[in-house]
Amino acid sequence: MLPPAIGLLSAVLKRSGFQVKLFDTTYYEKLDDAHAEADSDKMKVDKLMARPFKMPDEITLITTNVFEDFKKEVNAFSPDLIALSATEDMFLLGVKLLRALGNKRPLTIVGGVFATFAPKLALSFPEIDIACKGEGEDALRILCERLEKGQTYEDISNLWIKRNDGTIKSNPTHMVDMNANPLIDMSIFEEARYYRPMGGRVWRMFPVETFRGCPYQCTFCNSPSQMEMYKKEEGKSYLRRKTFENLRRELLFYKNEMKAEYLYFWADTFFSWKEGEFEEFAEMYRDIGLPFWCQTRVETVSYDRFRLLKDIGCARISFGIEHGNDEFRKNILHRPVTNETMIRNFKIVKDVGIPFSVNNIMGFPNETYDLAFDTIKLNRNIDSTDRNAYAFTPFAGTPLRAICNKLGFVKETDIVHSIFVNGSLLNMPQFPQQKINNLLKVFNMYVKFPKSRWPEIKLAEEDTPEASRIFDNLKMEYMARFWGMSENFEAAAMEKTAGAPMNN
Repeated sequence: MLPPAIGLLSAVLKRSGFQVKLFDTTYYEKLDDAHAEADSDKMKVDKLMARPFKMPDEITLITTNVFEDFKKEVNAFSPDLIALSATEDMFLLGVKLLRALGNKRPLTIVGGVFATFAPKLALSFPEIDIACKGEGEDALRILCERLEKGQTYEDISNLWIKRNDGTIKSNPTHMVDMNANPLIDMSIFEEARYYRPMGGRVWRMFPVETFRGCPYQCTFCNSPSQMEMYKKEEGKSYLRRKTFENLRRELLFYKNEMKAEYLYFWADTFFSWKEGEFEEFAEMYRDIGLPFWCQTRVETVSYDRFRLLKDIGCARISFGIEHGNDEFRKNILHRPVTNETMIRNFKIVKDVGIPFSVNNIMGFPNETYDLAFDTIKLNRNIDSTDRNAYAFTPFAGTPLRAICNKLGFVKETDIVHSIFVNGSLLNMPQFPQQKINNLLKVFNMYVKFPKSRWPEIKLAEEDTPEASRIFDNLKMEYMARFWGMSENFEAAAMEKTAGAPMNN
């Protein structure tokens, strides 16, 4: 998806008169180590971004050297500041790009969820000078204003500054007024970034922010830590929404000026509305009339609410199942919803007629192979349009990361890598890494094929040439039966996307 935070930060800076240029690696054919200087053991990332899928024919891949191109772009633009926005699994790629600049590197700042929850770790890399902890609109703008005037920036809220002697100056974290933000700067992106597939076709699609924060306490997510951080440092709830006036302005901008065909609502939980607010939103949105995607919790489902949701244009929706065992989900993941409630509410969504996908996770700390099968069994009782399963990733800032650290599965100084390349990062004695990855590989087969085929699927989990042959045959049958595709169709390889091929 187009990254809205980058477009928002660009708009904030341009509004204050600064020049901004984006270096976007999205369409590079290779983003691996092939052209980077030798890495230390700490930095080694094998197959950093090997693409596990065929890019659409409409997209022209960039085949030149990404590191050389970055150096040329920086030399041509000659920036005073380079800002890196990164999730944890992409942070090392950003560091590699910065390292390619050598000693000519200008001042650098990193922001995003990784910098927010591991600022000291981010600053331990010589390529990073400043870390932004929390929201960046005000902090980045003030930093640029100080740099322009040659003033000190050590006291700017939300910034952690690495001094020349290696010490770190940390500052308090404050929230921004999201309603004071400008519209997202779309001009910074290439035209091709406006398009993405959804529901079997490609749309001109744009993000719309409604809420920041999430009221729930899922231990695999960093939202609980984010809520706690702002409550502790500022005494306020991080959960808030954009005013309807600003929301309408943004929606009309995408519809009329950007010629949007489809919208996706950028919120952890779409139904975080207070009493009566959703109905007010629905009345406003009728004038927009564009199909949209959103995500929410299954607990928020009711027939009347979702009937209205469909009436105003909801074309697809996503839910998190995460795990299929009631007790594990309640006690370990802090998601107390029951399987019975899930099955009943998903049937309501089906009856209303909104296509929906469900997300699952396998390989949690202390999970077993048998427990993971509870997730497969639950999915068999849910008639979702799509489903996927991913390996659990212990991101910094998530409550489960602390448990993984304590159990010795990862160290506090570890930076997690892409699960799309390496699969599970946890090698647990009761549920080894390879066993997790092998189960993810056949997840959708277990869900969709009849149980009489399970012994055959079980054979496909093994790491032998015969198992590979069985898997390939099952994959071709699966695609023919459930995708309506021929054997010649070049799609996301199941074995490389960790069970995610059903996600459109």
